[in-house]
Amino acid sequence: MSKKELGIMLSRLKVFESPSMKLEQYPTDSDIASDLLWNAKMRGDIEGKIIADLGSGTGILGLGALAIGAKKVFFVDIDEKAMSIAKENKSMLEKDLGKKLNAEFLVGDVNLFDKKIDVVIMNPPFGTKSENVDTVFLLKAMSLANVIYSFHKSITKEYIERVVQSNGFRTTHYIKYDFPLKQTMASHVKRIERIRVGLWRIEKNS
Repeated sequence: MSKKELGIMLSRLKVFESPSMKLEQYPTDSDIASDLLWNAKMRGDIEGKIIADLGSGTGILGLGALAIGAKKVFFVDIDEKAMSIAKENKSMLEKDLGKKLNAEFLVGDVNLFDKKIDVVIMNPPFGTKSENVDTVFLLKAMSLANVIYSFHKSITKEYIERVVQSNGFRTTHYIKYDFPLKQTMASHVKRIERIRVGLWRIEKNS
């Protein structure tokens, strides 16, 4: 499968039917998701790995990881409706790929997740509705895995770097994206609004 084919496959997955503003449920763009996953694959962070997708929403990141060789993915989200869609997406992807995907779906607070994993790949809430919730996700991720891929607002870069360094991790890669937020909620004025987002790859100091 090529990166382009992965992006096309992910673009067919279902997204939130009634997104929650409080939970900051914005779909991850399929092209951006495929870019993250392809880069992670090239660095040896996908194939044969046990991965957690924290705040997994409808499952695009974790399902994409399974499609390109992850051994198993844990999907963790507090929203049961989002998890139900993620399960539908898994079934659809299995039909497309012609194989079973090793996924476990867990509805609940990410802080209660304690499975043994290799990598975290996540697009957590940015903290615009619940202050510092992105930090909560990042701290949890660092308690679980030695390698983490995580999206955060670019304007928080200095703060995120301090959190990373003060917890014994280092940033190995940082990529900027213009995240498209589609008009899915009543408060949205523009059809598509783009916000500056950074992708961090962080690794535990040896």
